Amino acid sequence: MASVLGLELEQIHVMTPDVGGGFGTKVFVYREYPLCMVAAKLLGRPIKWTSDRSEHFVSDAQGRDNVVTAKMAMDKNGKFLAIDVDLIAAMGAYLHAYGPFVPYLGITMTTGLYDIPIMAALIRGSYTHTVPTDAYRGAGRPEAAYLIERLVDQCARDMGVSPDEIRRRNLIRPEQLPYTTPGGCMYDTGEYEQHMRACMDNAGWSEFETRNNQAKTSGKIRGIGMSTYIEACAFAGSEPAFVELKQDGTFDLKIGTQSNGQGHATSYAQLAAEKLGIDYEKIQLRQGNTDELENSGGTGGSRSIPLGGVSVVRASEQLAEKIKNIAADELEASSADIELDNGEARIVGTDRVISFADIAKAADAENDLRGEGEFKQTEATYPNGTHICEVEIDPDTGITEIVKYTVVDDFGVTVNPILLAGQIHGGIVQGIGQYLNEHVVYDDEGQLLTASFMDYGLPRADNVPGFDFSTRNVPSTTNALGIKGAGEAGTIGSCPAVMNAIVDALYRKYQISHIDMPVTPARLWSAINEAS
Repeated sequence: MASVLGLELEQIHVMTPDVGGGFGTKVFVYREYPLCMVAAKLLGRPIKWTSDRSEHFVSDAQGRDNVVTAKMAMDKNGKFLAIDVDLIAAMGAYLHAYGPFVPYLGITMTTGLYDIPIMAALIRGSYTHTVPTDAYRGAGRPEAAYLIERLVDQCARDMGVSPDEIRRRNLIRPEQLPYTTPGGCMYDTGEYEQHMRACMDNAGWSEFETRNNQAKTSGKIRGIGMSTYIEACAFAGSEPAFVELKQDGTFDLKIGTQSNGQGHATSYAQLAAEKLGIDYEKIQLRQGNTDELENSGGTGGSRSIPLGGVSVVRASEQLAEKIKNIAADELEASSADIELDNGEARIVGTDRVISFADIAKAADAENDLRGEGEFKQTEATYPNGTHICEVEIDPDTGITEIVKYTVVDDFGVTVNPILLAGQIHGGIVQGIGQYLNEHVVYDDEGQLLTASFMDYGLPRADNVPGFDFSTRNVPSTTNALGIKGAGEAGTIGSCPAVMNAIVDALYRKYQISHIDMPVTPARLWSAINEAS
């Protein structure tokens, strides 16, 4: 906004409260922001602007509008030799922020978890009469995973082998790591076949035919599909963090990431509390205020915990040492003999203690009560995993029911398992929505037909089953804490798993090997009747 209005950064103060879910859409500077500033200056009074849902449908950036043709070269044993990709990405009516970068980022991830030595790729952007496209949860990675996993399943059908066997023959092996892909990504750690096997066991893959026969007795057709995925996140960069001991013995934690429901206040506080020896509830997260921080990379690309979390740890470690030094002076001991526990500093092995509140009062300078940390990462991290989806289709209505969903992920190191599960559950549902019912539709004249939730289908509770989610983690060597990140993983892995399950069901019964998304009941019913 400063560049738009010709102002210095210091002339603009931004305060961001709890704005709810983001998923990419809220990252961008929309024209209303600087227009509100201009209006406030002209009128000499505060201006409030509220966007409604209908405005969002016809103006804000949306995601995922690619048409892709891909070819795979294989030897006689089904070993992948090369992949050729021709991608046309709709940009919308005008270029928008990261719009042109999103398909490029996706192309770099095209080879997935597979040892494919050669890749040829052509990316073309196309202007359309739609709203602009830009980053939406996954930003190119769901598109890449969808492409390669649909193609790998087709390769399996062409070779006459099972989906898991074609993957087993081509997955990158642990001894090949670190592995640099044709897209320039450097995978550092992982055990890809092992999480695929674990997911198959958890999903009851080997007993699927029994369940399929049971479905036939009720007139349903059943399918099972898998996807192995990898994503790049927490890209090269940093996210500084600051921790301060307050006069009442509690702590402020300042960082430039913005929580959109991920639970940063809990995760960051847990990391800091471990180093400071205090209950995490006594650590207050302060975010969204430009007057309190000089700079930040913000939230996006699953970077908050892998980058910001490490910085929080380092800031807390620095402050812990300062607290020990003050406590040592007050207790007339060596700082090496001081331990922090339950909001107090104690001489190890004794009952001589001083509270954090008293330590704050004893400090000679404000800086003695502040810790700063900044972890700089030079390479992305690469979370990965396997999703397996099982569906049942009613051929008389075209309605698809997801009856079982299983995930085994590798996130390196887990900070908070409950928050992590929430991230994965939400991500999976977003992927399911995209492939079952979410679809922006324009008529031949360019009129938007899906401008409200009366017309635009969202996934609901009855569209999804319970999830069987577990991890099989291999710590990252790129990240100082071994964390790989998880915010976008659910959406990336679920995208192709659902569609592979649907196509599996259709191919078993009707020899249908391709159908486009979203697989609405009408589209599915039409495909079945045409094949019949």
